[in-house]
Amino acid sequence: MTATEVREGAGRKTAGRPAREGRGTLRRILPPGRRFLLRRKGVLVKLAGWSLLESAQTFLGGYCLARALDQGFLAGRTGTGLGWLAVAAVAILAGGPLVRGVFAQLAALVEPLRDGLVRRAVTRSLEAAVADPARADGTAVSRLTHQSEIVRDSFAGLVLTARSFVFTAVGALAGLLALAPQFLLIVAPPLVLGLALFLATLPPMAAAQRAFLDLDEAVADRAGTIGAGLRDIVACGTQAEVADSAARLIDAGARASRVLARWAAVRTLALGVAGQLPVILLLAATPWLLRQGVTAGALMGALTYLVQSLLPALHTLMTALGAAGTRLLVVLERFDDGAGGAAGSEAGEPETVPGARSVPGARSVPCARPVPGARRPPPAAELRSVTLAYGPGAPPVLDRLDLTVAEGEHLAVVGPSGIGKSTLTSVLAGLLAPDEGAVLLSGQPVAGRTARDLAGLRVLIPQQAYVFTGTVRENLCQLRPHASTRELVRAVEALHANELVGRLGGLDGAVEPGTLSQGERQMLALCRAYVSPAALMVLDEATCHLDPVAEARAEEALAERPGALVVVAHRLSSARRAGRVLVLDGTRPECGTHGELLSGSALYRDLTGHWQAG
Repeated sequence: MTATEVREGAGRKTAGRPAREGRGTLRRILPPGRRFLLRRKGVLVKLAGWSLLESAQTFLGGYCLARALDQGFLAGRTGTGLGWLAVAAVAILAGGPLVRGVFAQLAALVEPLRDGLVRRAVTRSLEAAVADPARADGTAVSRLTHQSEIVRDSFAGLVLTARSFVFTAVGALAGLLALAPQFLLIVAPPLVLGLALFLATLPPMAAAQRAFLDLDEAVADRAGTIGAGLRDIVACGTQAEVADSAARLIDAGARASRVLARWAAVRTLALGVAGQLPVILLLAATPWLLRQGVTAGALMGALTYLVQSLLPALHTLMTALGAAGTRLLVVLERFDDGAGGAAGSEAGEPETVPGARSVPGARSVPCARPVPGARRPPPAAELRSVTLAYGPGAPPVLDRLDLTVAEGEHLAVVGPSGIGKSTLTSVLAGLLAPDEGAVLLSGQPVAGRTARDLAGLRVLIPQQAYVFTGTVRENLCQLRPHASTRELVRAVEALHANELVGRLGGLDGAVEPGTLSQGERQMLALCRAYVSPAALMVLDEATCHLDPVAEARAEEALAERPGALVVVAHRLSSARRAGRVLVLDGTRPECGTHGELLSGSALYRDLTGHWQAG
């Protein structure tokens, strides 16, 4: 099973959750919801008071029209008819203050909910960060911004529409009963049937909405992981595979959205039953109603209740519950259990170089040591008068640098932060093209080669190692897809990663990047590099999260592997283990053994003293 299939399998599992999970979520959310509302009884009472006025307004709308026809216009008393219509007009005009009062109480109910959720998300994120600083929760940003606004808007919409439907229905049904009890026999059955059908669709629709949000977060998480690990991805030449996995995840999200759309169609059917069928039945039953003594004015009033009040409120309620309601349920669940995507960044970025100390035009001291013998293999890496600057007019970070790394050599690179160590590794790996000069790997020019070609010549491991969701075997075989089990076991044993791989379940155990520490990710990345067929291995502080003993074992194992090893050192021990050390000082790079540089390089002595003090 590939890493993509693992992720997609999780998406399909989420999309196929049964409706009972929606009911289980509802049971979890309802108790804290009830507690929240009970603490705001005063606000609810005031909101109900303003809403009762809406019931009276609804009642008067249909009732006054019926009386205006029966007792006024149809009876030849125009003044009476106009009087009833005037009463209805006054009720309509009273709606302005009513709306103002409703929204004032709505704000007092909605804003505390949003503020409480934001405090909860911030508190949990800070607690998680303090407990495990290496695992940043990238989805917390979504909860603080996008998801909290979803809760705010959805809750406000639900309160408005539920309140409006309940009190409008009270006014309309009271009006129908006052005009003629027979109206309830015609209107109530399809209304109840449509509502029951609609409510039955809510749990599966909530599950579909949850699946859609899960995949939406997974896509965002994958995009962040790819962006952070772009240096590794390009270095390994796996752009096509990564793009394919991202495309499949996006396709899974599209399938989830189609499932959500199908449930929306069922919701539309329920709306038709509850919203349109009562009107059709009322019109079809008109002859029977007239025979029962129902007047024309009462019929017009009943139609007004349905078309102008009850059915629009029902339509708004169903739309809000079907869309905002399911979103609210799912997002509240995520705030409740802190669900979200995987941990954040899993791969690092190149070291920045602002303020790099360099004197334009200064000639670098060649760092090349010839290998005796008439016929020797080409160097694993070679820089010939390489110059590189970040932008026109900027001082060069690498200034006409000559460097030869022989086959089988172990070279350490040291220098102050920001001096260009990561820039040098990127040039060696072919990720950055120099402004001048040439870069050769195993005697072959880097210029013009594809990332896939370069992947067979060198392997670059940055500080933030990139691992992906899948099995241990898939991660270790990324640079050598057909590596045998024996070769993988040899790499794991050489780097003393047996305990880590065993804890993950062996070579076929699952790797979840969010559950691994930075050091564990680095160890897996080092095992992957060991398996690689590349002749040059470049470690850009790739062991900084390992303890000194594990770092020493790893560097010794990688140095014994066939090929050359270049290490950006962050400890004195790394420099002492190397056969040669390259000191980047921006003005006069120096190269030599540890002992030679202690006597000949002031900067190296300063760095050594700093390391020893630390």
